[in-house]
Amino acid sequence: MDFVTIRTFQNYFTAHILLSRFRDSGIECFLKDEFLVTVDPILSNAVGGIKLVVKKEDEEEANLLLQQFDESYRQSAVCPKCGSKTIELVPKKTTANMATAILTWLFGSYAISAKNVYHCTSCGYESENLPETFHNDEFEFEEENLN
Repeated sequence: MDFVTIRTFQNYFTAHILLSRFRDSGIECFLKDEFLVTVDPILSNAVGGIKLVVKKEDEEEANLLLQQFDESYRQSAVCPKCGSKTIELVPKKTTANMATAILTWLFGSYAISAKNVYHCTSCGYESENLPETFHNDEFEFEEENLN
């Protein structure tokens, strides 16, 4: 039986959330290298993080579900500064991140970033934590407090 890695994670919280969502949708899956990364996080870059793995025949359905989950996430996260829904998880632009990406590219099979941030593509706001979700009336209140 062939298996395919659908997504990799640096922490087990996010990995388990998607694992549960896939299982609830009827897709057989498991997490590879979860215990290794959880017990010794320093090894996360060496092994490529925690991998969400599905059967090869479920790959297309899993990718469609991931697209739906990602779209739902993008619609729920609102920038606390400008109110747009254009929050993305991107590599932080630092010298250390660039060095890590280059070294993992040279000595590994693909480049990975050491640190990511949530970035608003509309106004440039960055945060290490996912911004809270707001309703319109709550956002107006927050906007007043920011000024």
